[in-house]
Amino acid sequence: MTDYILSDETRAKFKKVSTASIATALFKRGLRNQFIQGASPCGPQKENMVGQAFTLRYIPAREDRNPITVFRNADHPQRVAVESCPEGWVLVMDGRKDARAASAGSILVTRLAVRGCAGVVSDAGFRDVEGIGKLDMPAYCANASAPTNLTLHEALDINLPISCGDAPVFPGDVLVGDRDGVMVIPSELAEEICAECSGMETFEEFVLEQVEAGAEIIGLYPCTKEENQKKYEEWRAKTGR
Repeated sequence: MTDYILSDETRAKFKKVSTASIATALFKRGLRNQFIQGASPCGPQKENMVGQAFTLRYIPAREDRNPITVFRNADHPQRVAVESCPEGWVLVMDGRKDARAASAGSILVTRLAVRGCAGVVSDAGFRDVEGIGKLDMPAYCANASAPTNLTLHEALDINLPISCGDAPVFPGDVLVGDRDGVMVIPSELAEEICAECSGMETFEEFVLEQVEAGAEIIGLYPCTKEENQKKYEEWRAKTGR
């Protein structure tokens, strides 16, 4: 696990940053595959999901290993992961992008919320998506799915590197989720990505105001004309942003 610990200050800044800005900042550094494909928010959310990754990996279920009685085991990895994900962190599940069965349901996800976790992400299905979507804690999955995970998935590894929606996720990576989806930020880049994206968000607010007022894009976005840079600096001084 990484030694990096997400600070309250950085967390607060990421709550105001879009996944689009993060994707652009990572692309500038050569990272093209950090968006979790196919994971959508289960419901409306008041603010961004921000937290470090605590991972759970599923493999294809083998019938002799996954009868319904395995849930009686106190050491069942799915249950252990739910009870072990640290407060303020995000449980990220590798379900092999197979949403034909659930990787969790409303009871387990509610338990994560009660424990103070920052969110849950799966590239497989969830049971009771409507109920999960009503929780204060953000949740993302590939689809609603009624069948229990045991029909297709066996929970196996906890807090090891995984794939989620084709994105590599290492324990301790920083996840930021908004209405578009979830980005995975390598922990060693979190601080500089946060600083850069905070500035990008401010500039894009300026650009949007200019476009709404009739300005053309060429020379403005990206800013390649000195006159637009001067307008931006004047705008910042006037608005205090």
